[in-house]
Amino acid sequence: MKQGVRALGVAESYQADRSTLAGVVTRRSRVVDGFVFGSCTVGGTDATDEIATLHQRLAREDLQYLLVAGVGLAWYNIVDLHQLHEETGLPVLSVSFEESEGLEPGIREAFDGDAATKRLETYRSLPDRHDLSVGSERLFCRSVGIDSREAKRVVRAFTPEGGRPEPVRVARLAARAVDQFSSTDG
Repeated sequence: MKQGVRALGVAESYQADRSTLAGVVTRRSRVVDGFVFGSCTVGGTDATDEIATLHQRLAREDLQYLLVAGVGLAWYNIVDLHQLHEETGLPVLSVSFEESEGLEPGIREAFDGDAATKRLETYRSLPDRHDLSVGSERLFCRSVGIDSREAKRVVRAFTPEGGRPEPVRVARLAARAVDQFSSTDG
C-alpha cells in the first residue's frame, strides 16, 4: 500500500451526557493531515449520523477508508456500518481490541422496548467480526464495502506498532484531549 493512502479514523471520549467524537485523517506513512470534531449523545442513537457529518464536514476527496474504534460508542450508541458506507462511499472498518461475547446482553440489560429493539436491529445487521494479528496483538475487525481479507490488509498497513491502527489511536487521543479541555473551568 502506498504511503500517501489516507484513512479517516474516528474515536470517542465521554464523561457526561455527550461524547466527544474526533475524526483524524492519517496517511499510511503516519502523517496526520486533518482533524474534525463533533459529539453524539451518550445512550442515544445518533453516532452513525454524527460520524457521517464528520466525514461531510471534512470535504476530503482523498480519503480511501473510514476506520471506527468499535461499534458500541457512547454507552450503546450503535454505529451502523452499512449506513456509513452508503453515506460516505468509503469502505468502513470497525476495529475493536478485546474479545467479547457481543453487545446483545448489555443492550438488553440497559434498554427496554423500542430503545432496545432499535439498537438490537442495528447491531444484528452488522457483519461478523474477524480476528487478526498485528505483531503480537490481536484485533477484531468488521467491514462493509471491502472484503475481510482486504480489510485485514488495511488494518495491518495502518498499524505500525502498539496494536491500534494509527487513525483511531490518534483520534482517541484527540477526543480525550478535547473532552478534558471541555470539562475544565478555564
